[in-house]
Parts: sequence; C-alpha cells; structure tokens
Amino acid sequence: MKTYKGYFKPKNPKKYKGNPTNIVYRSGWELKLMLRLDQDPNVISWGSEEVVIPYRSPLDNKIHRYFVDFIVTKINKEGIRETVLIEVKPARQTKPPKVQKNITRKYITEVKTWGVNEAKWKAAKEYCDDRKWKFYIFTEKELGVK
Repeated sequence: MKTYKGYFKPKNPKKYKGNPTNIVYRSGWELKLMLRLDQDPNVISWGSEEVVIPYRSPLDNKIHRYFVDFIVTKINKEGIRETVLIEVKPARQTKPPKVQKNITRKYITEVKTWGVNEAKWKAAKEYCDDRKWKFYIFTEKELGVK
C-alpha cells in the first residue's frame, strides 16, 4: 500500500479530543479509521496520539514513551459507554517473525521491531486494564483493507 501522510480535517471537530486543526495521519489506514471515527454516531469522542504510555524497551532496557494511535470513547453494542485504545498496524507486524537460518539485516530489524511492539502493547494492555478500558490492534482485516 502506498504510504499517506497529512492532516485530517474532521466534519465533527467537537468530537475530537485535542486540537482539531492539528490531526496528523501517518498512513492511509489511519486516515480510513479517522473518517470512520469522525462519522460514527456511536463515537462520543476520539483523539489521535493523545495518550502516552511509558514502556521498557527490550533493546536498551530504558523507559520510552509510546504514543498510542487512537483513544476512542463510544457507546458499544450493549449500549454501554466504553473507552478503547487502538493501534493501527499491518497484520504481518502483529506476529513474531518466523525464525530464519540466515540472519539477515532485514530479519534482525523485524525481530527488534517485534520486541519493541510487544513491549508497547503489553504496557498498553496493563494501562487499559488499570482503567477498565480495552486495547485493540486494528489490522487491514478490521479496517476492511484488501
């Protein structure tokens, strides 16, 4: 997929948590989700990269800051208000890389990326559990992208 970057202009700026004139999308998939959140009548409010969660990186064992892609407050299918954090990632980045005999630079990068992502997502899940929120990773499947 071609990478897209730009500024999103919401049709419902009052629903946006944060500055509605400075909403940045970093992929076409994020843009697609922003359009959905802006127009969904069950979404009370949403924000992009408004939640920052500390996590320990397995690469340097230091604390880093994880800017979760989205925070959404909505009315769920049961009619109950809930808050969810959503990370947007390609499905291939949501699983550990397959072990390879030939250790290439690409493979090392994939292993490092997986390790960092796994640490971020574990921290996000704990952050959400503490607040009775939910954490989701949206891939092309959830976004309806082919």
